[in-house]
Amino acid sequence: MSSEQPHILIDISHPAHVHFFINPIKIWQAQGCELFITSRQKEIATDLLDALKIPHQVISSMSSGGVINMGKELIKRDRSLLKVISRVKPDIMVAVGGVSIAHTGFLRRIPSIVFYDTENAHLQNMITYPFCSLVVAPECYGSWLPPWRLKYPGYHELSYLHPDCFTPDRETAVECGLDPDRKNFLIRVVSWQASHDLREKGWDVELLSETVQFLHERGNVMVSAEAELPAELQPFAYTGPPEKIHHLIAYLTMFVGESATMASECAVLGIPSIYAANTGRGYTDEQEEKFGLVKNVRELNWQQLHNSMMEMLGIHSAEYKNRRQKLLTKKTNVAEFVADLVCNYPGSVNRYKKSFSHPGTT
Repeated sequence: MSSEQPHILIDISHPAHVHFFINPIKIWQAQGCELFITSRQKEIATDLLDALKIPHQVISSMSSGGVINMGKELIKRDRSLLKVISRVKPDIMVAVGGVSIAHTGFLRRIPSIVFYDTENAHLQNMITYPFCSLVVAPECYGSWLPPWRLKYPGYHELSYLHPDCFTPDRETAVECGLDPDRKNFLIRVVSWQASHDLREKGWDVELLSETVQFLHERGNVMVSAEAELPAELQPFAYTGPPEKIHHLIAYLTMFVGESATMASECAVLGIPSIYAANTGRGYTDEQEEKFGLVKNVRELNWQQLHNSMMEMLGIHSAEYKNRRQKLLTKKTNVAEFVADLVCNYPGSVNRYKKSFSHPGTT
């Protein structure tokens, strides 16, 4: 790439991707990079972009589920992105997951950098990795990567929740539902409609109800759900602004749920979290084994979940803060890393391979 600042296309297809790129976007803007953002109507992704005043162009909407419908959406998204590329002529394209930028970048000979951290997205990775220019994954990523890869010491969540990037505000947390006089708990349940969730089944209503009741006896409970909650659980629904939920997370007593991303968000903020789902993630495994900030529950039954909650609640909050500090000393500011890697690609790749000299990171 030339010495001039690159024209970067950022493709966003999930709410978590908005958070991942928000600070790199700020850095690129400050450096004078020209940016163009494409988006996908999935859950609150476009709402987050609008709330953060980030201009974007919607090029597809979430399919109704199933391999065939997802395939149809992918074809439409690839075609739409090709039209955008012809118009805006980016020097480089970036995304989390990055199926469409890999395909279109390969066809148009435009470098594409894919950031990813989900090992069980086998189908998505199979149709992405062979076509992209570079796959960037946390060093704890436990699945296959192509030779054109870079592994780094961090997690996606440290792109927006590293202390250099984020300072929680207690008043904002209260506005989001925090009760200053009680313990506070957040439960997250998801819809399992992502491509990597095709064979996954989440919590049932009984398990959710038992968990809500258990935590309600101990404090203030909020439930964040992709689908509509049953009538009896509606009073517990999280109603705060989605773009401000991290201020709430930072003051929780504990998180419980089937979102690996949210469990990791809590971990990097020093909040004990329980990730309860049938499949795991390399990063939540590491956050449990190395730092003791996450408890991974693979069997979705009440006894397993109850025992895990009792275990996590039995440890003083100050100990979790100490564990967070240990984590931060081992990890990098991911926003700065992402911004520099992309802006100075391809020369930045070898530089980072040398600096991230941990065994198995290149």
